[in-house]
Amino acid sequence: MANGSLEDRLFQRGNTPVIPWQLRFRISAEIATGLLFLHQSKPEPLVHRDLKPGNILLDHNYVSKIGDVGLARLVPPSVANSVTQYRMTSTAGTFCYIDPEYQQTGMLGTKSDIYSLGVMLLQIITAKPPMGLAHHVELAIELGTFAEMLDPAVPDWPIEEALSFAKLSLQCTEMRRKDRPDLAKVVLPELNRLRALAEDSMHYNMLGGCGGGVYLPRQGSISRKQDVLSDMHLPRSGYDCSRSHSSTLS
Repeated sequence: MANGSLEDRLFQRGNTPVIPWQLRFRISAEIATGLLFLHQSKPEPLVHRDLKPGNILLDHNYVSKIGDVGLARLVPPSVANSVTQYRMTSTAGTFCYIDPEYQQTGMLGTKSDIYSLGVMLLQIITAKPPMGLAHHVELAIELGTFAEMLDPAVPDWPIEEALSFAKLSLQCTEMRRKDRPDLAKVVLPELNRLRALAEDSMHYNMLGGCGGGVYLPRQGSISRKQDVLSDMHLPRSGYDCSRSHSSTLS
């Protein structure tokens, strides 16, 4: 993909330009749309199991696609519609992004991906490593210092909208799967609301050093499998970080 991975762009590897907040909101909604497509796959839903910024690929217009679905698993249809879980013999994914409940019990469900999504969403607005990120953002909100957690490379964060974004992300990272919001009913509608606000703010964004502008389309839904998935044959896994929460499940 022309602009590499979301991880590379968030951390400005190779001196790449800063991604403005409007694009970050749009990318977030696109990721959630793609994830919902996986979860609604027929005849059985797909659980990605390794959602992280390094697996989100960006094209020349910074339109995102979910890549590296080599770890994705087909699970019984009931998993998509309830808290029913599917027992796996071994966990897979990248440690900081793995659902704690899946890690402890081996029980896999579509809301396992919601946890990973929440961690990634927090990274999208903070450009910080994932370890303990949910805890630090939650604490900053409690202390009234949330604005200090936002990526300082972006000069014009809309604080109220970013706070709503962060609170949604934190709900996704709840330790207990049952406490995480529903992707179709809660997460995606809120991300689409924030995306619409971003598009109203800026329909055309110039990224210095890109040799042109990045168009922000008003209508951007993902409807075909090839628009959602990339590199299905390239599995990748690794345990390179950990979440600092010490909560136990009950």
